[in-house]
Amino acid sequence: MQIHFNGAARTVTGSQYLLEINGSRLLLECGLYQGHRDEALNRNRGFRFAVSKLDAVILSHAHIDHSGNLPSLIAAGYTGPIYATPATKDLTDIMLQDSAHIQEADAEYINKKNLRRGLPPVHPLYNYHNATQVSQQVLPAEYNQEFPVIPGVTARLLDAGHILGSAAVVLNIDDHGKKLKFWFSGDIGRRGLALVRDPIMPEDGIDLMMMECTYGDKSHSNPDIAIEELKNVILRTIERRGKVIIPAFAVGRTQELVYVLNQLMTERDLPRIPVYVDSPLAVRTTEVYTRHLECYDAETRLFVQENRHPALEFDMLTYIKSVDESKALNDRHDPMIIISASGMSEFGRVLHHLKNNIEDPRNTVIIVSWQAPHTLGRRIAERQPVVKIYGEEYQLRAEVATIGGLSAHAGQDQLVQYAGRLSADAQQLILVHGEENAYAGLKSRLDTMKLPAVIYPEYRDVYESESRTLVAG
Repeated sequence: MQIHFNGAARTVTGSQYLLEINGSRLLLECGLYQGHRDEALNRNRGFRFAVSKLDAVILSHAHIDHSGNLPSLIAAGYTGPIYATPATKDLTDIMLQDSAHIQEADAEYINKKNLRRGLPPVHPLYNYHNATQVSQQVLPAEYNQEFPVIPGVTARLLDAGHILGSAAVVLNIDDHGKKLKFWFSGDIGRRGLALVRDPIMPEDGIDLMMMECTYGDKSHSNPDIAIEELKNVILRTIERRGKVIIPAFAVGRTQELVYVLNQLMTERDLPRIPVYVDSPLAVRTTEVYTRHLECYDAETRLFVQENRHPALEFDMLTYIKSVDESKALNDRHDPMIIISASGMSEFGRVLHHLKNNIEDPRNTVIIVSWQAPHTLGRRIAERQPVVKIYGEEYQLRAEVATIGGLSAHAGQDQLVQYAGRLSADAQQLILVHGEENAYAGLKSRLDTMKLPAVIYPEYRDVYESESRTLVAG
């Protein structure tokens, strides 16, 4: 078996891993690479393998950095199956359509400016038609039910506790008579998060593990502490009569924030101020969440039962659907909370809210997730004094609050426990989906344990299972 690391290697974006087994090819993830615009375009517009020779795809969850380039794969001629849980299938469907719509709208907006400046037009990576084709090839696979993938390989999906429908992937492989149990973690959720169940830990008998290490260098505070931080930041902003702008992933993070704000206002820990979810995708995502109550944890079910109203709806909450409703929020000056996509502030309606509010010191921008290098979200999180939005410079005068404790990724302590389920005689532990400082921090902890050798591949590297070696691509 060979593993080709075509994305999310020494970075946390663009997940894509190609497995070659028994002469067949299986792709784990097909995510969009997010980062420097030119590099992102170059990576996302092509594939480092012959699409015509690809036999199957397995998707761990619906986040755009894991699913977002599936329309390009289909447009390039892929006609085979894409396996995912039922919730991931539903979320991916709406997420890719929204991604295509945003790309088309942003290209149109930029081209109007380019026309005035005499610059050439830009083109979206893919269109709405490409996105709608993906759902026709997604085959739902229930949790913990084994299914054949390619010759000599069967798979099971186990709850990863990251977002609704997220999964770890377990492959039982017969590679020319050599048996191998391969565990791919996907994105590992945190224990005790709102809405979703806790992640299932790795089982016995794993020969080879590929694990994310996004927060390998730090452990998260208790979610209750993060919620307290969120409450205090909002209270400070209300005292200034300002607005709270939260760039948030439409899938997962937005629903968790809505649930937490619902609790805080229900329990009178926050005053009752308007909360707006301004993302067409987030609105549709919430509808999917309400259809998959079987994925909720026991605490959420109890909250819904005791309060006698849905976890993701309350009287101070408004889901914004139209562009006019979205624009109207920028004409208002009363305290409010606006949750808007995208999570890294690279596209979507959040850009308009940021450019209209970021220069007012009464306002606050709350960063609640990891931000990729070279993104607007990263520049805001670093508190750069001047940031560019749609090519224009804005002074960053609003307060910036970073609340890492709300992350849906496991922190260092939990990653150590996760990796610790491997036996010392396993073949290898491969760390992906993490920057170098995260890898270094985690490896220093793992080196004190009786584990197999740890490797950290670069983009384009190839892992040879038989020789247990990593070859530069």
